[in-house]
Amino acid sequence: MMHRYLPMTEQDKKEMLETVGVSSVDELFNDIPESVRFKGEYNIKKAASESQLVKEMSDLAAKNANVKEYASFLGAGVYDHYMPIIVDHVISRSEFYTAYTPYQPEISQGELQAIFEFQTMICELTGMDVANSSMYDGGTALAEAAMLSAGQTKKKKVLVSQTVHPESRDVLKTYANGQYIEVVEIPSANGMTDMEALKAEMSGDVAAVIVQYPNFFGQIEPLKEIEQIAHQEKGMLIVSSNPLSLGLLTPPGQLGADIVVGDAQPFGIPAQFGGPHCGYFATTTKLMRKIPGRLVGQTVDEEGKRGFVLTLQAREQHIRRDKATSNICSNQALNALAASVAMTALGKKGVKEIAVQNITKARYAFNALKAAGCNVTFEGPFFNELVVELPVSVKEVNKRLLEKGMIGGYDLSRDYPDLQRHMLLAVTELRTKEQIDQLVNELGDLHE
Repeated sequence: MMHRYLPMTEQDKKEMLETVGVSSVDELFNDIPESVRFKGEYNIKKAASESQLVKEMSDLAAKNANVKEYASFLGAGVYDHYMPIIVDHVISRSEFYTAYTPYQPEISQGELQAIFEFQTMICELTGMDVANSSMYDGGTALAEAAMLSAGQTKKKKVLVSQTVHPESRDVLKTYANGQYIEVVEIPSANGMTDMEALKAEMSGDVAAVIVQYPNFFGQIEPLKEIEQIAHQEKGMLIVSSNPLSLGLLTPPGQLGADIVVGDAQPFGIPAQFGGPHCGYFATTTKLMRKIPGRLVGQTVDEEGKRGFVLTLQAREQHIRRDKATSNICSNQALNALAASVAMTALGKKGVKEIAVQNITKARYAFNALKAAGCNVTFEGPFFNELVVELPVSVKEVNKRLLEKGMIGGYDLSRDYPDLQRHMLLAVTELRTKEQIDQLVNELGDLHE
């Protein structure tokens, strides 16, 4: 008999009941009044054997359109990128795969060093001084950055551009509600943050300005101009950034950002139907002691050998709750490791080459779509995503594309009512010229 997990036998159950001193499972619930106990049968399927369950789940999984069999043009925060094959090999090793919190450095040096390397590479990409050991995801990292800015500046208002990922903005609002922080959204103009609207809202009571670079529409925001607006009123600049794009774009740290956050998913982490992924959080030395979550530091042991330890943990379990700067209690160590392995395997030249391919192929798609008569909505500089207007609903187009073996783009009308029939397309380095041409032909035919 082959089981991934050992099943519980009737003998196991009997021995456990005897150990706790009861005769039946029902006796465990004696303290719950009979009047509130559920007496019927649950409306769930009968228990299946392992082989039956595996077949059923496999059949369900086979109904999903996966990126191995379909050419995906869906992005919007989760992308289909090249994953060096070594990533799975390393993260599947038991010492990493089953590792938990590395509280004991004497037995966790491998895990601690892997996290330290992740922090180091994130700093290099973002141009910041220090990064933490990772966050749950990009949205969590952005919200934590906003809370840090409010605590640091003692101000209760943050400005966030509507070109920031809609889901991240929702997470931000949830966090802000509990901290009584006002969130003001700055509208977009031609796919970019409306600079006049930002200037009008900016004042001395604003803790931070939050933008995305490249933004949700793929456009490259003018960070230097936004930085001047934010810092003129002594607010902070928080930038959410696709880390892969930073292999080519000027790092936000060099443009005056105070905090840079994002999701490391483009590096070695599969789409996985939306998660789990891995957020990153990088900032300046000045704010080092306010960083949420964990930070791994480098030190030496009593023999002078290099070693690694957890340090500067601003968590409520470790300090007085009223002094805590975050309630983040963990990090995405396994996914951070995957990102570290991917970045290491690619190297600086490889990361830059992939970033160039994303820009080049997305620009090819942009020009081909325009030549086919499609209305490409925004004209500004962009990374690997672009917006195209369709003559029919995005849902209808995506259904048609699926029948042709393609996963279409994101329906922007879900989050932007003024962008009905607008599709956000992502073109990564994995898309071939033939796949892009097929997409262009399908979308071009809609205009005939």
